[in-house]
Amino acid sequence: MQGNPIFMQQAIELATESVISGRGGPFGAVVVHNGEVLATGSNMVTANNDPTAHAEVVAIRSACAKLGTFVLDGCEIYTSCEPCPMCLAAIYWARCAAIFYGSTAADAADAGFDDAFLYEEIQRPHERRSIPIINLLRENAISSFNAWREYAGRIEY
Repeated sequence: MQGNPIFMQQAIELATESVISGRGGPFGAVVVHNGEVLATGSNMVTANNDPTAHAEVVAIRSACAKLGTFVLDGCEIYTSCEPCPMCLAAIYWARCAAIFYGSTAADAADAGFDDAFLYEEIQRPHERRSIPIINLLRENAISSFNAWREYAGRIEY
């Protein structure tokens, strides 16, 4: 599977414009469906005071809103940089058909955007993570899953 350089160039231009405009970091993303741009996104973390407003997440949110669904079956995402763990998970949850990226995670790290610690944290046991993660009221919390199992109107995802 080969990507379309035109869509990648658009993602790169969105990333550069994000920096030049002062809106956010150097990241851009384009969601494509059937050869047409469905949605775009650029990094809006500092502009929106939202640590989840990475370019890929912004583009996915826009594409889903446009399609009226939470699934992006058949869509490709072009991102100016290799997705971070959060964005990669969002892309998988959205069920995109392919990911095309420009810069690598190592390139991002060289520019001061190093996600390596996140990959390391995920692999650590809970008691060794840098932010305490503590199980609390599990027996009570399971009631939400029981309600989900019993809810006839649920939408599987």
